[in-house]
Amino acid sequence: MEKGYQIVATSRSHSRRKEMKRLGIRAYDFADREGVRKELRQATHLLCSIAPIKLGDTVLHHFEEDIKQNDGWQWIGYLSSTGVYGNHDGGWVDEETPVKGNSERTKARVVAERKWLRLRAEPHSLPVQLFRLAGIYGAGRGVVSRLRKGMEQRIYKEDQIFSRIHVEDIARALIASMNQPQSGDIYNVCDDVPEASHIVAEYAATQMGVEVPPLVDWSKAELSEMAREFYNNNRRVRNQRIKQLLPDGEWLYPSYQQGIVADIKALSLKEAVND
Repeated sequence: MEKGYQIVATSRSHSRRKEMKRLGIRAYDFADREGVRKELRQATHLLCSIAPIKLGDTVLHHFEEDIKQNDGWQWIGYLSSTGVYGNHDGGWVDEETPVKGNSERTKARVVAERKWLRLRAEPHSLPVQLFRLAGIYGAGRGVVSRLRKGMEQRIYKEDQIFSRIHVEDIARALIASMNQPQSGDIYNVCDDVPEASHIVAEYAATQMGVEVPPLVDWSKAELSEMAREFYNNNRRVRNQRIKQLLPDGEWLYPSYQQGIVADIKALSLKEAVND
């Protein structure tokens, strides 16, 4: 690849593995335990983005001993969620805020975090970092994509605030950490402007030149279990620690406004090329 890395990835999706191979990525089915085990024993960097299970982390459940047996690790990153902070009624949280998973999903995240962090201890002393991601948007996901597909409503809950982060800035944060490993550090990964989702959707619709979807009270909206969990938690997330690692101390998209404008331009370009 461009930086001189050979990237190896896993996916349960055949089509995704096929696309990875087209991009020069060596791809395995996660169920191919022997293939994954072989790669884990010789890799230098490891990024785990797989959702947790009740017992904690599925990667550690299957491969913890293989990870421990590799003495060449330079960096290990685990992608967690700011959901581990629970509800703070719109108040600010940072990396020193105690975690308090208040659902089965966030409790599993907390367990997974602890299991990864314990690998820092002797005799293994592995260079583990945690990244607590806010709501992810960009690259075909998020409000621009939903509006393009015919988003029918904006969910409203009084005084509800969300933090979010563009997928390109997640990549920048991870690369910055790989260049400056800080074993045991925990980073919140979010932009600088927490905002209510209905306001973000209104801004995106206006920028796209489409009709602004009507407001629907969250108590009357048809929401998935995961979405309802989001609305049960209300907090603003601080990001100073991770920004200290960034080359210029700043995000590509420090606000949702900048990220949305970039996503609209990218979508327009893609549609023009497809035409």
